[in-house]
Amino acid sequence: MGVAGSGKSTLAAALARALRATLIEGDDHHLPQSQHKMRSGVPLQDADREPWLGRLGDLLAAELGPAVLTCSALKRRYRERLRTAVPALRTVYIDIAPDASRARVAARPGHVFPAGLVTSQFDTLEVPTDEPHVLHLPAQQTPSDQVQAVLQWLAAPLNQRDAP
Repeated sequence: MGVAGSGKSTLAAALARALRATLIEGDDHHLPQSQHKMRSGVPLQDADREPWLGRLGDLLAAELGPAVLTCSALKRRYRERLRTAVPALRTVYIDIAPDASRARVAARPGHVFPAGLVTSQFDTLEVPTDEPHVLHLPAQQTPSDQVQAVLQWLAAPLNQRDAP
């Protein structure tokens, strides 16, 4: 989870390969009207995200094996909704500075999410502090190092996963 440009898709694809897991790309499941809003530079509201989060939770819950989901999950209640669908859900938060996020998003021509919406994501973001089973990773870490950190975290006993 994280704001646009944090590296969710890159990390998720590499992690799914390493875990031999199904990859669920959250952006692929936005409603057409939500995609249109984003392409037009209009920030999504909670009402726009509700059906999307429901769909993502259903997809995760339906998986019989391991799955990796990319999802901004900017608010705690969005993450709680996903945890309701999948109680064993583990979350990786990729932390990125606003300027770095804007630069990365601007470098993705043709993507559904324009750089002009980055500020609205930071305005909406509720950093997952004091939430269960969350790993914080810096966006500037290499994808390879991120994957290794996640694999080590997942391999640790559950009671050690939340340790600082």
